Amino acid sequence: MIRFLLKGIARDKNRSLIPIIIITIGVALTVLLSGFIYGMMGDMVDQNARFETGHVKIMTRAYARDKDQLPNDLALLGVDTLVRSLHKEFPDMQWAERIRFGGLLDVPDAEGNTRAQGPASGMAVDLLSKNSEEIERLNMKSSLVSGAIPKKSGEALIGDDFAKKLNLKIGDTFTFIGSTMNGSMAFQNFKISGTIRFGSAALDKGSIIVDISDAQLMLDMPNGAGEVLGYFKDGVYDDEKAQKVTEQFNAQYAKNTDEFAPVMQRLKEQNNLAGYLDYVDSFTALFVGIFVFAMSIVLWNTGLLGGLRRYQEFGIRLALGEEKGHIYRSLIYEAIIIGIVGSIAGTLLGLGGCYYLQTHGINIGQYMSNSTMLMPSVIRAKITPYLFYVGFIPGLFAMVFGNMLSGIGIYKRETATLFKELEV
Repeated sequence: MIRFLLKGIARDKNRSLIPIIIITIGVALTVLLSGFIYGMMGDMVDQNARFETGHVKIMTRAYARDKDQLPNDLALLGVDTLVRSLHKEFPDMQWAERIRFGGLLDVPDAEGNTRAQGPASGMAVDLLSKNSEEIERLNMKSSLVSGAIPKKSGEALIGDDFAKKLNLKIGDTFTFIGSTMNGSMAFQNFKISGTIRFGSAALDKGSIIVDISDAQLMLDMPNGAGEVLGYFKDGVYDDEKAQKVTEQFNAQYAKNTDEFAPVMQRLKEQNNLAGYLDYVDSFTALFVGIFVFAMSIVLWNTGLLGGLRRYQEFGIRLALGEEKGHIYRSLIYEAIIIGIVGSIAGTLLGLGGCYYLQTHGINIGQYMSNSTMLMPSVIRAKITPYLFYVGFIPGLFAMVFGNMLSGIGIYKRETATLFKELEV
């Protein structure tokens, strides 16, 4: 019977072609939109994790209370011992020491006088160690506009927009002016090894990146760090796992009343991301749900109209002696076959679009030039296992349901009136 139905679907283009095209388009739009929404929201979370929050972050209790002010006088000390213990206690995570600082960047002229100045936001990471994962984690190689990543002490990266504003080029020297951990003035000369653009206005307009050993020397923080960030090795934030790690770590210092005792916070507890993540999950599920429902209505109508257009055909088949139940079942089987074919084609088409947007993305940098939010300038889709089956909800089930409803009319036909209807 299946073979017979397949031949009928293939030979009767009026019965199959339009429904398959509509299903393909509807499913493709469902898959593409779902992948784009999940990719866009995921990129924002990933950007925050890589540059600011980590999947978990360790600070002193005093630093955590005023972390927006970058209070390096309240920073962690003895971080080498802390990091070694973290590697033993949580071997499935990666740990990175960082120092964030702010100050004034002074650019001298040929005679040593100030030529230009600008406020700078600095970040110190491990750039010089052979086993450092920070260069890859921050996508420095792909974000590099000119020059090279620092290879030795005393070199620094500077935001490309910041360098253009101050008329700096590779090889130029600038002086960073700030305050040390102990509150005294800090002066340090750096040579520009490269310019970088991360695609976020919050990072590119006034950023400098130096090796953490240079920052420890400059800020009088031997073996110190403002933050120790932890990342899951698969690179994906898992809130349940992060909560377990956080609770396990904080339990060790629960009875310690020292304000300089370390405390761990997970990503969701930082930068007001808890409400954002909850909102994103709810909004994404609601938006995708509404779109799937809307496409289901469209495809349900397609199945319903397709069944109603064949009203005379069903009458002829009944007049020839075919059972009502057999006609109804064949109608459902046809809908299943058409739904499967259209859903597979639409899913492949939607995944192709998602792959393109995942690879190339949509550049919104021109709209983010004055934004202070930490989010990427290129929005990308993301292919997830969810996309391989979400399209079948409207494509298969809605189509079958529409045909089931339209097929109910078969049982309402009375054989005694069939020939009168056909004569008309």
